[in-house]
Amino acid sequence: MMSDANGFDLFANDYDAWFSENQPLLESEVRLLAHLWPEPKPARVLSVGCGTGLFEAVLKRDFDIVVTDGIEPAEGMAAIARTRGMEVTIGTAEEGDFGQELFDMLVFNGSSSYVNDLQGVFERAFNALRPGGYVMVIDVPRESSFGILYCLAAELGTWDHPLMAGVAPKSPYPMPFVRAASWHTTAERIEALTAAGFTVEKTAQTLTTHPVRAGEEVEMPRDGHESGDYVGVLASKTTAGHS
Repeated sequence: MMSDANGFDLFANDYDAWFSENQPLLESEVRLLAHLWPEPKPARVLSVGCGTGLFEAVLKRDFDIVVTDGIEPAEGMAAIARTRGMEVTIGTAEEGDFGQELFDMLVFNGSSSYVNDLQGVFERAFNALRPGGYVMVIDVPRESSFGILYCLAAELGTWDHPLMAGVAPKSPYPMPFVRAASWHTTAERIEALTAAGFTVEKTAQTLTTHPVRAGEEVEMPRDGHESGDYVGVLASKTTAGHS
């Protein structure tokens, strides 16, 4: 994940504040997770890069989906997640201890964009799952409208630029989070999951309007990944995989 966790510590409260000001976006994204969530619900779930545990809290409140554990590099965010009932350890996706066959599901919600070695991390996720377990990877694809704007904003170093006039989101994602990311395409995520031993079961998407209008109303998720600005992939551990 982000090499400089202090950036996330500094903006931990701003992270929640941004979503509180963009409730339709939050609800649209949470609905995507719930739409992809397997049945029966996995018992022990690890959220990798859980942040403040905001999404996990909304999943529990609105969909009776419980995420028991988290791993997060930023102490400030982890502290907030713990107040929301999660067991959270400090660590990055590349270096944190996932354990061996401890979990029924791992979730990367918005965190895979802060991972450089996707296949390596997904191989560790594979080993952390019990046989038949699942991994869910949900994020902004680089090829999406949001992804392209984020890449441009990161290159410019600001949202306040003439090139962004009339095309940037009304409430842009905080620049520290944008600049820290390495945006991957959905194809890259699927390729890394498959190479790590997973079998892709389903994809789904949301935020299919232009970023200028995104967040004006809640959007229902739909299957596929051809046009969404937030795309989820559900994959299962169905092979011997990696040791």
